Amino acid sequence: MITSELPVLQDSGESGQDTVSLSMSMSELDDSGDGKGRKKRGRPGRPPAPNKKPRKSPLEKGFVGAPRGRKANGMAQQNGEGDPVTLFEVVKQGRSAMQSVVDDWIESYKQDRDIALLDLINFFIQCSGCKGTVRIEMFRNMQNAEIIRKMTEEFDEDSGDYPLTISGPLWKKFRYNFCEFISVLIRQCQYSIIYDEYMMDTVISLLTGLSDSQVRAFRHTSTLAAMKLMTALVNVALNLSIHQDNTQRQYEAERNKMVGKRANEKLELLLQKRKELQENQDEIENMMNSIFKGIFVHRYRDAIAEIRAICIEEIGVWMKMYSDAFLNDSYLKYVGWTLHDRQGEVRLKCLKALQNLYTNRELFPKLELFTNRFKDRIVSMTLDKEYDVAVEAIRLVTLILQGSEDALSNEDCENVYHLVYSAHRPVAVAAGEFLHRKLFSRHDPQAEEALAKRRGRSSPNGNLIRMLVLFFLESELHEHAAYLVDSLWESSQELLKDWECMTELLLEEPVQGEEVLSDRQEGALIELTVCTIRQAAEAHPPVGRGTGKRVLTAKERKTQIDDKNKLTEHFIMALPMLLSKYQTDAEKLANLLQIPQYFDLDMYSAGRMEKHLDALLKQIKFVVEKHTDTEVLEACSKTYSILCSEEYTIMNRVDITRSQLIDELADRFNHSVEELLQAGEEADDDDIYNVLSTLKRLTAFHNAHDLTRWDFFGNCYRLLRTGIEQGSMPEQIAVQALQCSHYSILWQLVKITEGTPSKDDLLALRRVVKSFLAVCQQCLSNVNTPVKEQAFMLLCDLLMIFSHQLTTGAREGLQPLVFNPDSTLQNELLNFVLDHVFIDQDDENQSIGDEEDEANKIEALHKRRNLLAAFSKLIIYDIVDMPAAADIFKHYMRYYNDYGDIIKETLSKTRQTDKILCAKTLILSLQQLFNELIQDQGPNLDRTSSHVSGIKELARRFALTFGLDQIKTREAVATLHKDGIEFAFKYQNPKGLEYPPPNLAFLEVLCEFSSKLLRQDKKTVHSYLEKFMTEQMMERREDIWLPLISYRNSLLTGGDEDRMSITSGSSSSKTGSVRSKKGRLPVHKRRIEEESMEGSWMMRNDTLQTPRALQTPQLTSTVLRESPRQAAEHMPDPDSEPGSESDYVHNPQMQMSWLGQQKMEEVNRKERTAMNYIKARSGGVRQTVRGLMEDDAEPIFEDVMMSSRGQLEDMSEEFEDTMVIDLPPSRNRRERAELRPDFFDSAAMIEDESGFTMPMF
Repeated sequence: MITSELPVLQDSGESGQDTVSLSMSMSELDDSGDGKGRKKRGRPGRPPAPNKKPRKSPLEKGFVGAPRGRKANGMAQQNGEGDPVTLFEVVKQGRSAMQSVVDDWIESYKQDRDIALLDLINFFIQCSGCKGTVRIEMFRNMQNAEIIRKMTEEFDEDSGDYPLTISGPLWKKFRYNFCEFISVLIRQCQYSIIYDEYMMDTVISLLTGLSDSQVRAFRHTSTLAAMKLMTALVNVALNLSIHQDNTQRQYEAERNKMVGKRANEKLELLLQKRKELQENQDEIENMMNSIFKGIFVHRYRDAIAEIRAICIEEIGVWMKMYSDAFLNDSYLKYVGWTLHDRQGEVRLKCLKALQNLYTNRELFPKLELFTNRFKDRIVSMTLDKEYDVAVEAIRLVTLILQGSEDALSNEDCENVYHLVYSAHRPVAVAAGEFLHRKLFSRHDPQAEEALAKRRGRSSPNGNLIRMLVLFFLESELHEHAAYLVDSLWESSQELLKDWECMTELLLEEPVQGEEVLSDRQEGALIELTVCTIRQAAEAHPPVGRGTGKRVLTAKERKTQIDDKNKLTEHFIMALPMLLSKYQTDAEKLANLLQIPQYFDLDMYSAGRMEKHLDALLKQIKFVVEKHTDTEVLEACSKTYSILCSEEYTIMNRVDITRSQLIDELADRFNHSVEELLQAGEEADDDDIYNVLSTLKRLTAFHNAHDLTRWDFFGNCYRLLRTGIEQGSMPEQIAVQALQCSHYSILWQLVKITEGTPSKDDLLALRRVVKSFLAVCQQCLSNVNTPVKEQAFMLLCDLLMIFSHQLTTGAREGLQPLVFNPDSTLQNELLNFVLDHVFIDQDDENQSIGDEEDEANKIEALHKRRNLLAAFSKLIIYDIVDMPAAADIFKHYMRYYNDYGDIIKETLSKTRQTDKILCAKTLILSLQQLFNELIQDQGPNLDRTSSHVSGIKELARRFALTFGLDQIKTREAVATLHKDGIEFAFKYQNPKGLEYPPPNLAFLEVLCEFSSKLLRQDKKTVHSYLEKFMTEQMMERREDIWLPLISYRNSLLTGGDEDRMSITSGSSSSKTGSVRSKKGRLPVHKRRIEEESMEGSWMMRNDTLQTPRALQTPQLTSTVLRESPRQAAEHMPDPDSEPGSESDYVHNPQMQMSWLGQQKMEEVNRKERTAMNYIKARSGGVRQTVRGLMEDDAEPIFEDVMMSSRGQLEDMSEEFEDTMVIDLPPSRNRRERAELRPDFFDSAAMIEDESGFTMPMF
């Protein structure tokens, strides 16, 4: 019993929560104290123990651990290595059976309960990750809150982990052992020790205080322990309740006997036993109330999700285990409220707890009020953003449906129905289970089977299949039949595999009482049938669901084989009849012709079913002759391809039929082409139709079959040449001829790669490819858009196939077949992309509300994305020169929604190929946008306009793509700045040198990339910038010169400390004189960088003395698209640009990194400078540079701390040897750049090894 003697573990200063009183009146203690003593294990009651040891309060006894040399849990306490010596280590390692561990503890408790109990107390402390141990002196002189605060100080400050959060199998097992220990402890003590008014009082008081701590480890561990303790007590209470009921029945039975047969002594024993059980029950309930009110009601809304989840999980266990006591609205409300928790983990625990309750039909009456109150929330959770939560919510809704059909409204059900089309398979499968329970489960199977037999049907599933078709049609997602079948596959396999019933509905006339299937319903049923066949034959989800094909188990593999045999046996005979019935319906035929690919084709010969094969081939040939729909023809071609597989014995029979069909089509095609070419412009519609219909069939078959022996390329090429020369070829014929020629070339390449071709064969194929590429290039200027798009796609594909990668993999002999596109073809391809991809749709002419127009928009966008992707692949694989990508990259922001993913991936892949060239391409794209803006607005740009902001935003996005690793992108970023500087100063202002260059505003765009430069590289780039600047430029401060000022500031920030230290002379040495010894660069690295910086400094002095700043340096990029007029007006002197872009790309000597060249140039200048000048300047310069270098290498503290040395020293003494606080370098640089030199007070600097620290708790 929890008594008032226990100290309060929570004081008002520790937490804002109300203190839970765990005391009882002293009168209750006195009334129950006489008849209570130690119990014997194995009995529900407790006989009185006259020699009961007087109870000590925790204050009298104190929280102490077993002293050294004493025994705890039967093991000697040792500090050395060896066997585990504490209860925590025993439970953590889990080598002993938990019952044995508990029994040892009980024996220790019987010998000296103080020592054993203190071992248990320290067990909870150590399980929290605390290194401290509670001692007797602490407890006698401190309140519990002070003891817990003292234990808080014993935590390891270096890590926030504790046993319950540490990952790894050992600690995962520890959590299980920890929970099991508490459960076994209560189970073993349930007949005696838990009623001694000592152990449970102390443990519950300790856990209550720990659970109210601000330390997460204490709160988490104690809450888990308390909840498991509560669960164990609920089990004890349930057992007591059962014993009470049994005792009451025995008492009533004995009392109802006749007076003569009644045993009064037995009645008295039963009455005494019932009284003891009731007393025990009251005491257990007192303990449970203490835990629930003192811990649960506060921790179920804890800030930590794991703690909230523990509480909800355990209350679900209590309600299921002891429903008479806990399954009521007073406890259910906590689960209902937590359904709205912001963390998915907690919501998941709520749903699983409720599932355990709704599984039991007998508990539904008690859940009725809860269901009405929280049903809407549960249904809405089926759309939860966490998929795991959504799955469990659907399962819970299914359980509610099973328990009561009226509990869910039609609207509630419809909210779950559509989830069968979800791309996340577990959600869809759970929704399929709900759909099966609601619509497709047979309520009276025997009656339905009898009705089906009376109607002459072999299966009773006819009505259910009709209902499935209606559901599919009403959902209006006709392209997702495979998803619907997959969702229902696990719950409705019997229905979905009833192919006999499906075939009956399609082939036979409806009997009396059945409705006729409409044409739309028949199409839906055929589509669903094909999807069920695919699911059964392949035994894996459709595309878009799941991460890939998993390995089937032996049972699943056997089921797959059985299903494949079953469907093959049925549809070998049924498919020809279905094709015959629907031979005029293209959509139904396209679906039906997919069925043979799932057959076990060996069954044709093994089962002597060749006549059915002949019937199938006859129907397919009829379909080919009667239809010109591309989808139907491709389905026929694929079916022939499958039936002609060499592994099957039926191959010869099918090959003969296929050859006969192709012969007929070839003769018809050759004859119709001759007639069309002879008729010329006088050709009528019949001539065009004959060529087009036959060409469509041949193209569809050429896709899957090698038809090169019929040489269709010749006539197709004639048609294309005639169309180019005369310009009168119908666009459909041109499109089909291009496609057929493409297939012919690919099949010829397959033959060459698989065999050992001669040189003549290679040259013949090369001539064919070359002529076809020329035709496609000419078709790019065709007036018909479909022809141009087809020619473009084929050009991209063939250039990819016949690129330099063709010779990889020991295929050097195919080198004659490699084609590299010339500059003319590359420009035509690029122009095609710019004209047909980066266009704006005419929104005014299309109705937004019209679904057909919306579908057309989506289809057009999909086609444009394919065009862009085809060209981007050429850039990525170095088939088209990378600078061509500049015209693609510059549209990144404007067309981000349509093509952002493609452009971003292209940028990423090109950077992997060549970082420097990719950076030059990025800056080139920005230069092109800038030139276009100047052409539109003139040289006087409004820098606040949206167009300029758009270019700057694009530059910012480009800068983000360089990532955080500045070392890897160092050369690329420096090259980008170099090209940008050269572009900004490329042309002089015609008005004179006192006016800014026309492209100077581009430096404002270039500022976006300054943050990607390393500090030392900023100095190098700034030095390069000064080459182009005159002394007048450095002194100008007008608004028109702001781009130059901003760019210089972006380079100076964090680079060499605003350069003010250089001009002032003394500030840098003052700043660098007082430094912290921590974090300095190694001596050799500092020396190297000092020399580099000295060279830069000397180069800057030379530059300042020489006003010839506009002289163009080496390696000036000239690859920039600009208008011819502008190029003619500002044509630079050829002698001033010895290095061009082509030189840079093709000359290995020119490919030395720009930064390396700058450093080499600086070294050469140093060597040419007079030695006496160096000696005169070296001391001051080295001191200045060293000060700058050390400032760069150290974090800056003075910007964020107090300026008083005394305050800093006080903080260092108070928080010594604890966590050091620092700010990100970028912020320090930004703040430091805004300071003036006189702000660098040496008194504000941190000396040597002092640091700013703070306590953890």
